[in-house]
Amino acid sequence: MNQANQKRSGRGAAIRIGGSVLILALLLWLLPLDELWAALRRLPASLFLLVLVAYMATHSVATAKWRLMVNLAGAGLNYPQAAQCYFAGLFGNVFLPSIVGGDVIRAGLALRMGRNRAGTLFGSLLDRLLDVAALGLVAGAGALMLPGALDPQSRRTFWALAGLFAAGGIGGAAILLLLPARRFPFKVRRKLAKLRHALRSLAGQPHRVALVLALGVAVQSCLVLLNAVLGAAVGLHIPLHVWLFAWPIAKVSALLPVTQGGIGVREAALAALLLPFGASPAMSVAVGLVWEVVLVAGGLLGGVISLAMGRVSGVRAVISSAT
Repeated sequence: MNQANQKRSGRGAAIRIGGSVLILALLLWLLPLDELWAALRRLPASLFLLVLVAYMATHSVATAKWRLMVNLAGAGLNYPQAAQCYFAGLFGNVFLPSIVGGDVIRAGLALRMGRNRAGTLFGSLLDRLLDVAALGLVAGAGALMLPGALDPQSRRTFWALAGLFAAGGIGGAAILLLLPARRFPFKVRRKLAKLRHALRSLAGQPHRVALVLALGVAVQSCLVLLNAVLGAAVGLHIPLHVWLFAWPIAKVSALLPVTQGGIGVREAALAALLLPFGASPAMSVAVGLVWEVVLVAGGLLGGVISLAMGRVSGVRAVISSAT
């Protein structure tokens, strides 16, 4: 069974890597290579390093956000433990199909450390849903600032969809709270009780959930700003609100597990989304390729940080047991 799973996993990885290679090859074939290389050469190495440092600093804030969310649900993680879990997930994003794979690594490691396994899992899931909502808010803000992009009817439709999304989340939580647990087996009832406890803990502190969402919007906005800085460096000068609209949608497209880490899909989506605003596809792809290097470098640094935080947690555990 393990050998069969390993073979399927190997085939899946080969297909994803092949998909990335195929899409990148098509982009390089269709785009003017001289313009692409010229754009890449404009980027100073010092600016790339500054963007990488800012990227890691942004994920330090995201670590605090994730810890706040899972601890609200009862995980009880300290910051070194949360950093070990979070940056292990960031490292996993380099090798797994999408950021969802990194979420699995992060949650799996947290389940071994957290006091409440159900709360840890539920908090991690809710944190990802809030991140998606934050992306939607950033993209929505960008869309609303685009001149003539949304007429009054479209704006009403946008807010109606946002309201339906919020109502669906509230409805799902209400179902979980009101579901008659007595009809389920004991093991299911016990897990359901833990989930309800985690949900009640979150419902009792809505201001903290709102803080997590606000931090998510800030994190995603910072990532958009870093891409805009890279774009300006390679010669892609477009308004910031266009980046706010296009980049989150391109990021969501990378969630599809059809390529390795979204490589290729993200670049193609970004080029298509920026094209109506006068952006050269070659420059858009150049920004996307540089950002991929940032993601890979950041993921590898995340692995180092995760190992370091694991040692810090181990030392703390030894000190605590000795005292």
